[in-house]
Amino acid sequence: MSVIYLLLSISIIVAIAFFIIFILSTKRGQYDDMYTPSVRMLFDDELVKEKKETN
Repeated sequence: MSVIYLLLSISIIVAIAFFIIFILSTKRGQYDDMYTPSVRMLFDDELVKEKKETN
């Protein structure tokens, strides 16, 4: 029974650590992408053409 408490506490600690790392990385701008949204509209037509050709 003590093994369950040990594994549960370790898993909670690991989950909290990953959550803190995720929050810190988003605050530092790790997931900010300034380039792709401005270029995405240029490649939309190519994606539509590829879908039509495969059908």
